[in-house]
Amino acid sequence: MSSNQQPIVLGKIGACYGVKGWMKITAYTESMEGIFDYSPWLLFEQGKWREVKVSQWRIHGGKAVVAELEGITTREQAQALTNCEIAILPEQMENLPEDEFYWRDLIGCEVVNTKGYNMGKVDQILETGSNDVLVVKANAKDAFGKGERMIPFVTEQFIIKVDSEAKQILVDWDPDF
Repeated sequence: MSSNQQPIVLGKIGACYGVKGWMKITAYTESMEGIFDYSPWLLFEQGKWREVKVSQWRIHGGKAVVAELEGITTREQAQALTNCEIAILPEQMENLPEDEFYWRDLIGCEVVNTKGYNMGKVDQILETGSNDVLVVKANAKDAFGKGERMIPFVTEQFIIKVDSEAKQILVDWDPDF
């Protein structure tokens, strides 16, 4: 699998549910049932990825989802998959409109302000409720002595341009913040 084919983790297998091979699913998608929009899944099992298909699934108790995978028919088989990561290939992801981005596309981008100052690279993104926040790890010899900066992902106000091809984000942000 090439580096651009690295699987994208969407969740993981949880505990067994019942005796017929069903299992609880922990989804990292926006909605818990959103993980079932993708098929097939890849499971990381014994150090390698393997393809699996969901036979059926349902919402359990309003706060969780459970699923049955093809070929998994016993509690013991399901138990062997507990804590396996669930992933998909990048080409399975939906194409977004031009002004929207997946977080994975922003991680690692170089952040430069409108005056040309290189602030560092996006290390992670925080979800705050009102807007996402870029956590930018500053360059080792940052002129302002910063270790990291937190920049609200508010387009047109702070985020001027995202060039995902060049892996660069242009911001209107004071490097001393």
